[in-house]
Amino acid sequence: MIVATLDHLDTNDLTGKRFREAFDWIASQDLEALTPGRHDIDGDAVFANVFEFDTVPADQKHYEAHRRYYDIHFLISGEEKIGVAPVAELEPLQEFDDENDFCLYGESDHASWVVLRPGEFCVTPPEDAHKPGCAVGEPAPLKKICLKVAVG
Repeated sequence: MIVATLDHLDTNDLTGKRFREAFDWIASQDLEALTPGRHDIDGDAVFANVFEFDTVPADQKHYEAHRRYYDIHFLISGEEKIGVAPVAELEPLQEFDDENDFCLYGESDHASWVVLRPGEFCVTPPEDAHKPGCAVGEPAPLKKICLKVAVG
């Protein structure tokens, strides 16, 4: 499932070489055996962060966004609700951290929500903030991969 606007159609090439590397990597892995932490695929151009944690209610999370990377949220086990909202419509809660390519944002009046189940993914491009790790109902454990794909 990919949700986007036509405004960014020309800049979001999800069929490009780096995206293919990311998806090929997922397909080649024993997902249950992946250990938490960073897994290099193509240096800083494409890499995967594996996480295991308990989801929390959405009101306990903030939106986050990145400028240098797309995020591919791929669920291995559990369920995860992710909010997505245009960065341009959100108030930053801090200065953008260029070194870590990260900023937190406040709430959105125009958020879209997706629920991921094992084997499903969604892609959040730099123009969209996302609120990952939200519970579907009650908090529960999950295992996921966040693949980072460099822009350009």
